[in-house]
Amino acid sequence: MTTTDTIAQAKWDVMSANHILAREGVLDGYGHVSMRHPDNPAHFLLSRSRSPELVSVEDIMEFTLDGDTVGSDDRPPYLERFIHGAIYKARPDVISVVHSHQEDVIPYSISSVALQPVWHQAACIGNHVPVWDIRDKFGDTNLLVTNNAQGTDLAAALGRDKVALMRGHGFAVAGNHLQDAVSTAIYLPKNARILTTAKLLGGSVKISTPGEVELAGPVHPEQPAFQRGWEYWLTRAGLKKL
Repeated sequence: MTTTDTIAQAKWDVMSANHILAREGVLDGYGHVSMRHPDNPAHFLLSRSRSPELVSVEDIMEFTLDGDTVGSDDRPPYLERFIHGAIYKARPDVISVVHSHQEDVIPYSISSVALQPVWHQAACIGNHVPVWDIRDKFGDTNLLVTNNAQGTDLAAALGRDKVALMRGHGFAVAGNHLQDAVSTAIYLPKNARILTTAKLLGGSVKISTPGEVELAGPVHPEQPAFQRGWEYWLTRAGLKKL
């Protein structure tokens, strides 16, 4: 595959991830998904400022890890592109980032109740889900991550974890490939709903053990079982493998 083909495939993958996450209710008119550039790890691919369900391959732009547009592309970018760049800068292992405002997760960002894995499909979220509060360092803001300092602080709170909740705002997911980030972003809100429902029932709730998370958590896109799910998500989004 040539460099041109590799970049074309990457842009198609980012487009398809937008459509999948919109179809699955993780992204609505807002939120975004990115991928580290396949040939230049100091850059990443992210759509221009557009609703995820409407993103096309032509909408995908290239950015530096500081959130600067590469080349002469003057289309308006997402304000919160600094979330992506800062995580890529802090985590060389991360290949894809998702940012969502999905409402089932928000209660766990504003309460003292921890969001923990309780469902085997959601073991990919990891044992520890930190909560980042922009107010701790930056005082009163509009809660958006609109500069590198805020993005860097969020990336520090994420640390080596897969997911960070953003107080009163949403969450960021870091994946070691695009399918990993998308899968985690889909199952995170589902896990939140299951955990909330279980707590409403009363009594005790059994949390997945670290051993269970280690065994069930890793996402393997090359395996037939995962490909089955990925094909399902693509089909629901009206897409077919490129």
